[in-house]
Amino acid sequence: MDNPAPFFSRRRPRTNAAASIAVIGLGRFGGALATELARSGTEVLGIDTDEDIVQSLNGVLTHVVRADSTRQVALEQLGVVDFDRVVVGIGSDIQASILTTSLLKRMGARSIWAKAISEQHGLILEQLGIEHVVYPEADMGRRIAHLVRGAMLDYVEFDRDLVVAKTIAPREIVGRSLEDSAVRRRHGVTIVKIRGGDGEWHAAGASSVIQEGDLLIVIGPVERTERFAALV
Repeated sequence: MDNPAPFFSRRRPRTNAAASIAVIGLGRFGGALATELARSGTEVLGIDTDEDIVQSLNGVLTHVVRADSTRQVALEQLGVVDFDRVVVGIGSDIQASILTTSLLKRMGARSIWAKAISEQHGLILEQLGIEHVVYPEADMGRRIAHLVRGAMLDYVEFDRDLVVAKTIAPREIVGRSLEDSAVRRRHGVTIVKIRGGDGEWHAAGASSVIQEGDLLIVIGPVERTERFAALV
């Protein structure tokens, strides 16, 4: 659909919540992102130049169209800047990614997230004023590396040296309260959630007693969190 008709006749009210998201570029990253957003109840407009991809997502996303995002008229007709957030998932065609992102910035899109496939690509996006530049492949690679080499069951990096991890309770704190085990002082990490035999996650407090086999959600610096998980 090279000359799409407008979806919206008026600008939407601005809210803090992202009730509507446009995803431009529906490859592996953009397609998975758009599908998950739609499943969660978010209104999603998907845009791609590949007719086969567009057809495969028809009925999955709220709206999905074939359009060239490097043409301002196409973005205007689709009302892309009316969405709460716009994600540019174009990766393989760096020129199209940069042109699309630049157009969105100039048109006044309120919140732009853009995928970068290299440091150089990301630097250009940042120079365009894009606040949210993501590196899916690099981020996933780092995450898997930590899981493969350590004893953590899951791992999410929030900053350069701050992670949240899921791990099994180490033997040295089993049968002791968090206050007695002094995990924060001895290991430099904080246990924030505990899942015991009832299968439910509970907030961790000073009086919480750790049992064998409990799962823990731990927050702390990368190296300290990995060492704590390795105690198992």
